[in-house]
Amino acid sequence: MVQKTKKLLSVRDAAAALDLSEPRIKQMIYRNELKAEKVGNQWIIFEDDLSDMKDRREPGRPKKNTKK
Repeated sequence: MVQKTKKLLSVRDAAAALDLSEPRIKQMIYRNELKAEKVGNQWIIFEDDLSDMKDRREPGRPKKNTKK
């Protein structure tokens, strides 16, 4: 049986791939918007989870809720 190895990314690598800042990536991790695992004192993100995020993400600022 052949096992595929998954590519691991750091917060810095994920930020570069999504064109976001490192604090924003960490915020997304804390809000469970981006799957990640903590190993020691660093977060690791699987490349597959990051590609899922690329597909979901809409560019630009979120629209304001204009209902009153």
